[in-house]
Amino acid sequence: MEFNETMKINLGFDKPKEVRDVVSQVYEALKIKGYDPISQIVGYILSDDPTYITSYNGARGLIASLERDELLEEFVKTYINTL
Repeated sequence: MEFNETMKINLGFDKPKEVRDVVSQVYEALKIKGYDPISQIVGYILSDDPTYITSYNGARGLIASLERDELLEEFVKTYINTL
């Protein structure tokens, strides 16, 4: 296998609204409980440890319903679209 070529990946997710809705609800739950939502969500994505997310208002279950790569794809798309 040659490592000179760039690997191509197509995640093929087509649920940006669902991802946005989940992230919005999780963000609000973390904020209400007094956490820094950005740090907590990043901790969750990096570690796959659901305890970074509060169980308040079902936030932990909501975020667990998504794959971490779905979250990352939507975050990157949103960031790129703001450039």
